[in-house]
Amino acid sequence: MNPPLRRPRDRRLARSAAPAGAALAALLLGGCASAPATPSASDPLGGYNRAMFAINEKVDQAVVRPVAVEYRKITPSPVRRGVGNFFGNMTDAWSAANDLMQLHFGQAAPDILRVEVNTVFGVFGLIDIASEMGLYRHPNDFGLTLARYGIGSGPYLVLPVLGPSTLRDGGGTVVDDYLYSPTAYASRNVAERNSAVALELINHRADLLPTTDMLANIALDPYVFTRDAYLQRRAAQVRAVRAEGLLTPAEEGTP
Repeated sequence: MNPPLRRPRDRRLARSAAPAGAALAALLLGGCASAPATPSASDPLGGYNRAMFAINEKVDQAVVRPVAVEYRKITPSPVRRGVGNFFGNMTDAWSAANDLMQLHFGQAAPDILRVEVNTVFGVFGLIDIASEMGLYRHPNDFGLTLARYGIGSGPYLVLPVLGPSTLRDGGGTVVDDYLYSPTAYASRNVAERNSAVALELINHRADLLPTTDMLANIALDPYVFTRDAYLQRRAAQVRAVRAEGLLTPAEEGTP
């Protein structure tokens, strides 16, 4: 049986992180767009993307956000933080693996140490002891590994449920969330696996509530805002992983 669908992770390279608001905005499930759904040279899949963006928003408003609101009300902040730390520790292990695939051994070493410290001394990652030691999280993913070796981003693409992506990063998501999925493979029991995935999603959505509620009041085209925020942030991440790599300066200019 295939592992269940997992949410996209908030992956930011520390040395090139975009402003927090834009980074979180890039993770929104979307908002109802009012501009015409006409493709452009910079967004050739614009018609499809806007339609999927609106569907994702309806799913979020009808199901995900209401559950996240109630979850935030009844779950103490330390518990939510512990849940986020636990799943973040799993993600850190995959980030370290991508460091190695990108030949960034100097970054891989502290990332591996971070996982070891939090797993052993932080009760399987529930407590983020590593950050207190100066071993901060450096999220990484397979889409960035593909970019590291010169794979272009392709057109912007809104994925069902998962939201903002590109053609390249959508392919990376298959590896991140299907081929590699510690949450999905942690148990042979399907109900337990799906419960873990749902908890991860709701906990993450609850953390984003203050930001998404604020952005909902901004008089902007939400589709364009989310698209541009995601692409700008992703381009900065790509430049970071290529900075010390094998690509030439000319190649670095193309995410």
